[in-house]
Amino acid sequence: MTEKKKPSMVQLLTDSYSELVRHVTRRLGGPADADDVVQDTFLRVQKIPQDTDIQNPRSYLFRMADNVATDHLRSRVARGRHLVATDAEYVEADDASAERVVDYRQRMAVLERAIANLPSRQRQVFLMHKFDGLSHQEIAAELGITRSAVEKLVMKALAACRDSLDGLLD
Repeated sequence: MTEKKKPSMVQLLTDSYSELVRHVTRRLGGPADADDVVQDTFLRVQKIPQDTDIQNPRSYLFRMADNVATDHLRSRVARGRHLVATDAEYVEADDASAERVVDYRQRMAVLERAIANLPSRQRQVFLMHKFDGLSHQEIAAELGITRSAVEKLVMKALAACRDSLDGLLD
């Protein structure tokens, strides 16, 4: 009698992709970031050693996707808080003219586009560091990468943002 081999976690994710996207879409309240969350889940699944014994792989996969979605929601809230607070502080601090407010908003739009255009792992690490306030070590532990990798990703993201803002800085 041969024992039926369990599919790998990557295979399970591939087979359940559509269902997982629907699940994450419901969790996030819309489809906007569901694909990013499933992609990040895939990256985490790839790090699971093949010989890991997972009693209920399907439940494990969906729980992992829920955790990634929760991280994503927290990041979204933190970014929103930061952007709204920064906008209000800028206007109140200088009692700014309409021209300065428009200039500031244009710079913020360029920065937001630059962040959105970063490769997903760079964007994730950058937002965790700059908006969630996590240290390089905390990010490394959460993502299962080295602190050096986190530092390099943050530096690349900062350089990309700086390049996008080139000419708009005083």
